[in-house]
Amino acid sequence: MSDKKPVLELRNVDKSFGPIDVLNDISLKVGEGEVLCLLGDNGAGKSTLIKTLSGVCQPTRGEILMDGETTVFSRPREAQERGIATVHQFGGTYPLMSIGRNFFMGAEPTKGFGPFRVFDRKRANRVAVEEVQKMGITRITDGDRLVGGLSGGERQSLAIARAVYFGARVLILDEPTAALGVKQAAHVLRIVNEAKRRGLAVVFITHQVMHAMAVGDHFAVLIRGAIAADFRKGEKTREHIADLMAGGESMADLEASIEGNMETQGG
Repeated sequence: MSDKKPVLELRNVDKSFGPIDVLNDISLKVGEGEVLCLLGDNGAGKSTLIKTLSGVCQPTRGEILMDGETTVFSRPREAQERGIATVHQFGGTYPLMSIGRNFFMGAEPTKGFGPFRVFDRKRANRVAVEEVQKMGITRITDGDRLVGGLSGGERQSLAIARAVYFGARVLILDEPTAALGVKQAAHVLRIVNEAKRRGLAVVFITHQVMHAMAVGDHFAVLIRGAIAADFRKGEKTREHIADLMAGGESMADLEASIEGNMETQGG
């Protein structure tokens, strides 16, 4: 087990919508400078868990703790104020807006006085470029550039850099590499490691085992709303994790079944 003090913890969390149980007895924790990889296929309950962590919805039962104290997030703003930043695919960026505008969305720096205050574009662009470059994205040099011209990996990196700049302590990444090619996915994984190096607690939600194993310290497999496995880095192989995500059915058995069906049809 990790000796890091948990920043964010769930204890025996259930979530139901009417008679439908979506999350069942979820207990997880993530500490500073640690990456918790939450693995699960479609329909495993990952989206509901993200919403519960980020204040979109509240647990039906159980507790959420920050720094060891029970916390209730009645809305997303409260979670954000406590330092929980959720980054969805493409980071919630706006393609027809500039990098500087995107970076300071909702917190725009201004210059001037009273009714003559205007958006400080020069400062916004400078800070945005500096912060993105600190995360290793050296190709971005112009804050006036439209976000729509960035790659998927660069847009993810922009969103992560923004969250770090505004004081995030917990970074929740929702399938950040799902729509990316190999090169761009590798770029995002480097950013995840940089966030970890800076001491953030990272919750990395994915269904891609290889990406999880590249950055993860702690892993949990979610199946039908329940934790099917909870383990540390090095305790399970990639094949074993893939089997767990498939609901316990061995991939070798599945492949053999497919081959047998093909041979039958071919005969």
